[in-house]
Amino acid sequence: MKTYRIAAIPGDGIGTEVVAAGIEVLNALAGREGGFELQVDHFDWGGEYYKKHGRMMPEDGRDQIRDHDAILFGSAGHPDIPDHITLWGLRLAICQPFDQYANVRPTRVLPGITSPLRHVDGDELDWVIIRENSEGEYAGVGGRVHQGLPLESATDVAMFTRPGVERIMRFAFRVAQSRPRKLLTVVTKSNAQRHAMVMWDEIAAEIAREFPDVTWDRMLVDAMTMRMVTKPKSIDTVVATNLHADILSDLAAALAGSLGIAPTANLNPEHTYPSMFEPIHGSAFDIMGKGVANPIGTFWSSVMLLEHLEENAAASRLMGAIERVTADPDFHTPDLGGNATTDKTTAAVIEAIRGAND
Repeated sequence: MKTYRIAAIPGDGIGTEVVAAGIEVLNALAGREGGFELQVDHFDWGGEYYKKHGRMMPEDGRDQIRDHDAILFGSAGHPDIPDHITLWGLRLAICQPFDQYANVRPTRVLPGITSPLRHVDGDELDWVIIRENSEGEYAGVGGRVHQGLPLESATDVAMFTRPGVERIMRFAFRVAQSRPRKLLTVVTKSNAQRHAMVMWDEIAAEIAREFPDVTWDRMLVDAMTMRMVTKPKSIDTVVATNLHADILSDLAAALAGSLGIAPTANLNPEHTYPSMFEPIHGSAFDIMGKGVANPIGTFWSSVMLLEHLEENAAASRLMGAIERVTADPDFHTPDLGGNATTDKTTAAVIEAIRGAND
Protein backbone atom coordinates (compact mmCIF):
# COMPACT_ATOMS: atom_id res chain seq x y z
CA MET A 1 0.00 0.00 0.00
CA LYS A 2 1.28 3.44 -0.91
CA THR A 3 1.66 6.03 1.81
CA TYR A 4 1.53 9.70 0.83
CA ARG A 5 2.83 12.39 3.15
CA ILE A 6 0.54 15.42 3.10
CA ALA A 7 1.49 18.73 4.71
CA ALA A 8 -1.67 20.42 5.99
CA ILE A 9 -1.31 24.19 6.42
CA PRO A 10 -4.70 25.65 7.35
CA GLY A 11 -3.42 29.22 7.61
CA ASP A 12 -5.96 31.80 8.70
CA GLY A 13 -9.69 32.30 9.12
CA ILE A 14 -11.91 29.63 7.61
CA GLY A 15 -8.79 27.91 6.29
CA THR A 16 -8.69 25.96 9.54
CA GLU A 17 -12.26 24.75 9.02
CA VAL A 18 -12.07 23.78 5.35
CA VAL A 19 -8.67 22.08 5.58
CA ALA A 20 -9.94 19.96 8.49
CA ALA A 21 -12.92 19.01 6.31
CA GLY A 22 -10.61 18.25 3.39
CA ILE A 23 -8.44 15.93 5.45
CA GLU A 24 -11.54 14.15 6.75
CA VAL A 25 -12.77 13.57 3.20
CA LEU A 26 -9.34 12.45 1.95
CA ASN A 27 -9.03 9.95 4.77
CA ALA A 28 -12.50 8.57 4.03
CA LEU A 29 -11.54 8.26 0.40
CA ALA A 30 -8.27 6.48 1.20
CA GLY A 31 -10.20 4.01 3.35
CA ARG A 32 -12.72 3.45 0.55
CA GLU A 33 -10.09 2.92 -2.14
CA GLY A 34 -7.80 0.70 -0.07
CA GLY A 35 -4.79 1.23 -2.34
CA PHE A 36 -3.20 4.10 -0.48
CA GLU A 37 -3.11 5.82 2.87
CA LEU A 38 -2.27 9.31 4.03
CA GLN A 39 0.19 10.50 6.60
CA VAL A 40 -0.92 14.03 7.41
CA ASP A 41 1.43 16.43 9.17
CA HIS A 42 -0.17 19.60 10.51
CA PHE A 43 1.56 22.99 10.56
CA ASP A 44 0.10 25.91 12.51
CA TRP A 45 1.64 28.64 10.37
CA GLY A 46 -0.20 31.85 9.60
CA GLY A 47 -1.38 35.02 11.28
CA GLU A 48 -1.50 33.68 14.82
CA TYR A 49 2.00 32.23 14.39
CA TYR A 50 3.12 35.68 13.20
CA LYS A 51 1.73 37.33 16.33
CA LYS A 52 3.85 35.03 18.48
CA HIS A 53 7.02 34.81 16.42
CA GLY A 54 7.10 37.84 14.12
CA ARG A 55 7.01 35.72 10.97
CA MET A 56 4.34 33.70 9.19
CA MET A 57 6.30 30.44 9.18
CA PRO A 58 9.54 29.19 10.74
CA GLU A 59 12.83 30.04 9.09
CA ASP A 60 13.27 26.35 8.23
CA GLY A 61 9.60 25.93 7.30
CA ARG A 62 10.22 24.93 3.71
CA ASP A 63 12.72 22.30 4.82
CA GLN A 64 10.02 20.82 7.06
CA ILE A 65 7.66 20.26 4.12
CA ARG A 66 10.13 19.80 1.24
CA ASP A 67 9.86 16.00 1.23
CA HIS A 68 6.09 15.79 1.43
CA ASP A 69 4.17 14.48 -1.55
CA ALA A 70 1.72 17.38 -1.56
CA ILE A 71 0.57 20.38 0.45
CA LEU A 72 -3.06 21.14 1.33
CA PHE A 73 -3.32 24.85 2.08
CA GLY A 74 -6.20 26.85 3.55
CA SER A 75 -5.73 30.60 3.26
CA ALA A 76 -3.40 33.47 4.09
CA GLY A 77 -4.85 36.73 5.38
CA HIS A 78 -5.44 38.18 8.83
CA PRO A 79 -7.31 41.38 9.74
CA ASP A 80 -4.59 42.40 12.19
CA ILE A 81 -1.71 41.98 9.74
CA PRO A 82 -1.08 43.82 6.44
CA ASP A 83 -1.98 41.67 3.46
CA HIS A 84 1.43 41.90 1.84
CA ILE A 85 3.01 40.42 4.96
CA THR A 86 0.64 37.46 5.11
CA LEU A 87 0.91 36.75 1.37
CA TRP A 88 4.67 37.08 1.00
CA GLY A 89 5.34 35.53 4.38
CA LEU A 90 3.45 32.29 3.76
CA ARG A 91 1.81 31.47 0.44
CA LEU A 92 4.36 33.07 -1.85
CA ALA A 93 7.15 31.97 0.49
CA ILE A 94 6.15 28.42 -0.46
CA CYS A 95 5.07 28.83 -4.10
CA GLN A 96 8.09 30.66 -5.42
CA PRO A 97 11.02 28.78 -3.82
CA PHE A 98 9.28 25.48 -4.63
CA ASP A 99 8.97 26.64 -8.26
CA GLN A 100 5.24 26.02 -8.38
CA TYR A 101 5.11 27.95 -11.62
CA ALA A 102 1.83 26.60 -13.01
CA ASN A 103 -1.29 27.74 -11.19
CA VAL A 104 -4.28 25.80 -12.53
CA ARG A 105 -7.84 26.89 -11.81
CA PRO A 106 -10.66 24.85 -13.35
CA THR A 107 -14.06 26.51 -13.48
CA ARG A 108 -17.31 24.72 -14.18
CA VAL A 109 -20.95 25.14 -13.21
CA LEU A 110 -21.47 22.13 -10.96
CA PRO A 111 -24.78 20.25 -10.81
CA GLY A 112 -27.37 22.02 -8.71
CA ILE A 113 -25.58 25.37 -8.80
CA THR A 114 -26.95 28.29 -10.79
CA SER A 115 -24.61 30.71 -12.49
CA PRO A 116 -25.51 34.41 -12.19
CA LEU A 117 -24.56 34.62 -15.86
CA ARG A 118 -27.81 34.14 -17.80
CA HIS A 119 -28.30 30.88 -15.89
CA VAL A 120 -25.73 29.02 -17.98
CA ASP A 121 -24.81 25.45 -17.11
CA GLY A 122 -21.71 23.26 -17.24
CA ASP A 123 -22.08 22.71 -20.97
CA GLU A 124 -21.60 26.41 -21.62
CA LEU A 125 -19.12 27.33 -18.89
CA ASP A 126 -16.34 24.76 -18.51
CA TRP A 127 -12.93 26.44 -18.40
CA VAL A 128 -9.40 25.93 -17.16
CA ILE A 129 -7.45 29.10 -16.39
CA ILE A 130 -3.69 28.70 -16.22
CA ARG A 131 -1.84 31.39 -14.33
CA GLU A 132 1.89 31.95 -14.57
CA ASN A 133 2.75 31.64 -10.90
CA SER A 134 6.41 32.54 -10.42
CA GLU A 135 7.25 35.87 -12.04
CA GLY A 136 5.46 38.73 -13.78
CA GLU A 137 3.74 41.25 -11.54
CA TYR A 138 4.40 39.14 -8.43
CA ALA A 139 8.14 38.78 -8.98
CA GLY A 140 8.84 40.94 -5.94
CA VAL A 141 11.12 43.32 -7.83
CA GLY A 142 10.77 46.93 -6.73
CA GLY A 143 11.01 49.11 -3.67
CA ARG A 144 10.10 52.31 -1.85
CA VAL A 145 12.26 55.32 -1.20
CA HIS A 146 11.88 58.62 0.67
CA GLN A 147 9.03 57.21 2.74
CA GLY A 148 7.05 59.89 4.52
CA LEU A 149 8.50 62.67 2.40
CA PRO A 150 6.87 64.59 -0.47
CA LEU A 151 9.18 62.78 -2.91
CA GLU A 152 8.15 59.31 -1.73
CA SER A 153 8.24 56.84 -4.61
CA ALA A 154 7.40 53.17 -5.04
CA THR A 155 7.87 50.69 -7.84
CA ASP A 156 6.68 47.16 -8.56
CA VAL A 157 8.40 45.86 -11.66
CA ALA A 158 6.76 43.05 -13.64
CA MET A 159 9.62 40.74 -14.61
CA PHE A 160 9.22 38.22 -17.41
CA THR A 161 11.87 35.82 -18.66
CA ARG A 162 11.85 33.88 -21.90
CA PRO A 163 12.27 30.52 -20.08
CA GLY A 164 9.47 31.42 -17.69
CA VAL A 165 7.06 32.37 -20.45
CA GLU A 166 8.04 29.42 -22.63
CA ARG A 167 7.40 26.86 -19.90
CA ILE A 168 4.00 28.20 -18.87
CA MET A 169 2.97 28.57 -22.50
CA ARG A 170 4.04 25.01 -23.31
CA PHE A 171 2.23 23.77 -20.18
CA ALA A 172 -0.93 25.61 -21.27
CA PHE A 173 -0.83 24.17 -24.78
CA ARG A 174 -0.46 20.68 -23.31
CA VAL A 175 -3.49 21.20 -21.06
CA ALA A 176 -5.51 22.48 -24.02
CA GLN A 177 -4.33 19.51 -26.09
CA SER A 178 -5.60 17.13 -23.38
CA ARG A 179 -9.11 18.59 -23.39
CA PRO A 180 -11.79 17.63 -25.93
CA ARG A 181 -12.05 21.01 -27.63
CA LYS A 182 -8.27 21.59 -27.92
CA LEU A 183 -8.78 25.34 -27.71
CA LEU A 184 -6.46 27.84 -26.01
CA THR A 185 -6.81 31.59 -25.49
CA VAL A 186 -3.64 33.56 -24.71
CA VAL A 187 -4.43 36.69 -22.69
CA THR A 188 -2.09 39.69 -22.65
CA LYS A 189 -2.17 43.49 -22.68
CA SER A 190 0.29 43.98 -25.50
CA ASN A 191 -1.26 47.15 -26.86
CA ALA A 192 -0.24 49.11 -23.74
CA GLN A 193 2.53 46.93 -22.28
CA ARG A 194 4.66 47.01 -25.38
CA HIS A 195 7.67 45.06 -24.16
CA ALA A 196 6.89 42.08 -21.93
CA MET A 197 3.42 41.44 -23.31
CA VAL A 198 4.66 41.63 -26.89
CA MET A 199 7.22 39.01 -25.91
CA TRP A 200 4.34 36.89 -24.56
CA ASP A 201 2.57 37.13 -27.90
CA GLU A 202 5.70 36.23 -29.82
CA ILE A 203 6.50 33.23 -27.62
CA ALA A 204 2.91 32.02 -27.84
CA ALA A 205 3.17 31.98 -31.64
CA GLU A 206 6.46 30.08 -31.44
CA ILE A 207 5.14 27.43 -29.02
CA ALA A 208 1.92 27.06 -31.01
CA ARG A 209 3.92 25.51 -33.85
CA GLU A 210 4.69 22.55 -31.56
CA PHE A 211 0.96 21.89 -31.14
CA PRO A 212 -0.65 21.93 -34.59
CA ASP A 213 -3.76 20.16 -33.26
CA VAL A 214 -4.52 22.99 -30.82
CA THR A 215 -6.55 25.96 -32.03
CA TRP A 216 -5.50 29.15 -30.30
CA ASP A 217 -6.38 32.80 -30.26
CA ARG A 218 -5.23 35.93 -28.47
CA MET A 219 -7.19 38.44 -26.39
CA LEU A 220 -6.40 41.64 -24.55
CA VAL A 221 -7.27 41.20 -20.88
CA ASP A 222 -9.95 43.90 -20.82
CA ALA A 223 -11.68 42.39 -23.84
CA MET A 224 -11.38 38.97 -22.20
CA THR A 225 -13.55 40.04 -19.27
CA MET A 226 -16.31 40.98 -21.72
CA ARG A 227 -15.91 37.69 -23.59
CA MET A 228 -16.20 35.70 -20.35
CA VAL A 229 -19.55 37.35 -19.65
CA THR A 230 -21.06 37.52 -23.14
CA LYS A 231 -19.58 34.48 -24.91
CA PRO A 232 -18.65 31.91 -22.24
CA LYS A 233 -19.01 28.96 -24.60
CA SER A 234 -16.27 30.37 -26.84
CA ILE A 235 -13.71 29.78 -24.07
CA ASP A 236 -12.03 26.55 -22.99
CA THR A 237 -8.41 26.85 -21.79
CA VAL A 238 -6.88 30.21 -20.91
CA VAL A 239 -3.30 31.23 -20.10
CA ALA A 240 -2.35 34.61 -18.66
CA THR A 241 0.15 36.40 -16.47
CA ASN A 242 0.25 36.19 -12.69
CA LEU A 243 -1.88 39.30 -12.15
CA HIS A 244 -4.22 38.99 -15.11
CA ALA A 245 -5.07 35.35 -14.39
CA ASP A 246 -5.51 36.08 -10.70
CA ILE A 247 -8.23 38.58 -11.55
CA LEU A 248 -9.82 36.57 -14.36
CA SER A 249 -10.03 33.40 -12.28
CA ASP A 250 -11.92 35.18 -9.49
CA LEU A 251 -14.36 36.48 -12.07
CA ALA A 252 -14.65 32.96 -13.46
CA ALA A 253 -15.42 31.54 -10.01
CA ALA A 254 -18.13 34.13 -9.44
CA LEU A 255 -19.66 33.35 -12.83
CA ALA A 256 -19.69 29.66 -11.89
CA GLY A 257 -21.72 30.39 -8.78
CA SER A 258 -19.40 31.14 -5.86
CA LEU A 259 -15.80 31.63 -4.82
CA GLY A 260 -16.51 28.94 -2.23
CA ILE A 261 -16.47 26.15 -4.80
CA ALA A 262 -13.36 27.17 -6.75
CA PRO A 263 -10.15 25.11 -6.51
CA THR A 264 -6.51 25.84 -7.24
CA ALA A 265 -3.43 23.76 -7.91
CA ASN A 266 0.00 25.38 -7.57
CA LEU A 267 2.02 22.88 -9.56
CA ASN A 268 5.66 22.08 -9.89
CA PRO A 269 5.03 19.86 -12.92
CA GLU A 270 8.46 18.24 -12.75
CA HIS A 271 7.82 16.98 -9.18
CA THR A 272 11.14 18.46 -8.05
CA TYR A 273 9.28 20.04 -5.16
CA PRO A 274 5.86 19.32 -3.64
CA SER A 275 2.88 21.02 -5.25
CA MET A 276 0.29 22.90 -3.21
CA PHE A 277 -3.51 22.74 -3.47
CA GLU A 278 -5.93 25.30 -2.06
CA PRO A 279 -9.38 26.82 -2.41
CA ILE A 280 -9.32 30.36 -3.75
CA HIS A 281 -11.87 31.89 -1.36
CA GLY A 282 -9.44 33.43 1.14
CA SER A 283 -9.63 33.61 4.91
CA ALA A 284 -13.17 35.11 5.17
CA PHE A 285 -12.86 36.18 8.81
CA ASP A 286 -16.44 37.47 8.71
CA ILE A 287 -17.77 33.90 8.81
CA MET A 288 -14.94 32.27 10.76
CA GLY A 289 -16.21 30.03 13.55
CA LYS A 290 -19.82 30.10 12.36
CA GLY A 291 -19.58 26.67 10.77
CA VAL A 292 -20.93 27.81 7.41
CA ALA A 293 -17.77 27.95 5.27
CA ASN A 294 -18.18 26.14 1.96
CA PRO A 295 -15.75 23.18 1.88
CA ILE A 296 -16.39 22.34 -1.79
CA GLY A 297 -13.45 24.42 -3.01
CA THR A 298 -11.15 22.43 -0.73
CA PHE A 299 -12.70 19.13 -1.84
CA TRP A 300 -12.24 20.04 -5.51
CA SER A 301 -8.66 21.09 -4.73
CA SER A 302 -8.23 17.65 -3.17
CA VAL A 303 -9.38 16.13 -6.46
CA MET A 304 -6.53 17.96 -8.15
CA LEU A 305 -4.14 16.80 -5.42
CA LEU A 306 -5.10 13.19 -6.10
CA GLU A 307 -4.73 13.67 -9.84
CA HIS A 308 -1.24 15.06 -9.27
CA LEU A 309 -0.39 11.93 -7.25
CA GLU A 310 -1.80 9.88 -10.18
CA GLU A 311 -4.52 8.41 -7.94
CA ASN A 312 -6.99 8.99 -10.76
CA ALA A 313 -9.63 6.51 -9.63
CA ALA A 314 -9.82 8.17 -6.22
CA ALA A 315 -9.91 11.61 -7.83
CA SER A 316 -12.79 10.55 -10.07
CA ARG A 317 -14.70 9.08 -7.13
CA LEU A 318 -14.29 12.28 -5.11
CA MET A 319 -15.39 14.49 -8.02
CA GLY A 320 -18.45 12.31 -8.50
CA ALA A 321 -19.27 12.62 -4.80
CA ILE A 322 -18.92 16.40 -4.97
CA GLU A 323 -21.29 16.59 -7.93
CA ARG A 324 -23.88 14.39 -6.23
CA VAL A 325 -23.82 16.61 -3.15
CA THR A 326 -23.95 19.96 -4.98
CA ALA A 327 -26.91 18.66 -6.99
CA ASP A 328 -28.96 18.64 -3.77
CA PRO A 329 -29.86 22.15 -2.51
CA ASP A 330 -30.12 20.77 1.03
CA PHE A 331 -26.33 20.71 1.10
CA HIS A 332 -25.78 24.25 -0.20
CA THR A 333 -23.97 26.54 2.21
CA PRO A 334 -25.04 30.22 2.54
CA ASP A 335 -22.73 31.43 -0.24
CA LEU A 336 -24.83 29.26 -2.59
CA GLY A 337 -28.11 30.51 -1.17
CA GLY A 338 -28.68 27.59 1.21
CA ASN A 339 -28.36 27.06 4.94
CA ALA A 340 -26.19 23.95 5.16
CA THR A 341 -23.23 23.91 7.52
CA THR A 342 -19.66 22.94 6.74
CA ASP A 343 -20.11 19.73 8.73
CA LYS A 344 -23.35 18.81 6.97
CA THR A 345 -21.83 19.23 3.52
CA THR A 346 -18.70 17.32 4.55
CA ALA A 347 -20.73 14.45 5.96
CA ALA A 348 -22.76 14.28 2.75
CA VAL A 349 -19.63 14.06 0.60
CA ILE A 350 -18.22 11.30 2.81
CA GLU A 351 -21.50 9.42 2.60
CA ALA A 352 -21.45 9.77 -1.19
CA ILE A 353 -17.88 8.42 -1.26
CA ARG A 354 -18.78 5.41 0.86
CA GLY A 355 -21.95 4.68 -1.06
CA ALA A 356 -20.48 5.08 -4.53
CA ASN A 357 -20.49 2.06 -6.79
CA ASP A 358 -17.22 0.94 -8.35
